[in-house]
Amino acid sequence: MRQINFLIIFVICLALVLFGIENTEPAVIRVIEGVQVEAPLSIELILAMGIGAVLAWVFSVWSKIQRMIDTRKELQVREERIDELEQDVERYKAEIQEQQRLLPQGITQDAEATEVFAQ
Repeated sequence: MRQINFLIIFVICLALVLFGIENTEPAVIRVIEGVQVEAPLSIELILAMGIGAVLAWVFSVWSKIQRMIDTRKELQVREERIDELEQDVERYKAEIQEQQRLLPQGITQDAEATEVFAQ
């Protein structure tokens, strides 16, 4: 994968160099009315591509941060649900033990035997 990335970067840089060699004529950029910059066309286009790459990177980082925040919220909700379910299980165990204690002795032994077979 690293070799493919290197190859892609190398080809793009080579294309930029060849583009720069062929396009050295000065061009005027009017940023706002009254403000203009004159530079070789190749430099202007390379700067524009660089600014676009930086903006794409910033958007990528922003998207990752948003996903991370969403994941944390989702994990927090799941942890709360797990805690609720664990409390329910403990409460049900206590209820079962209380009901078994209230049953007559013969029924309790039959229930224990059934429980052993069920496991």
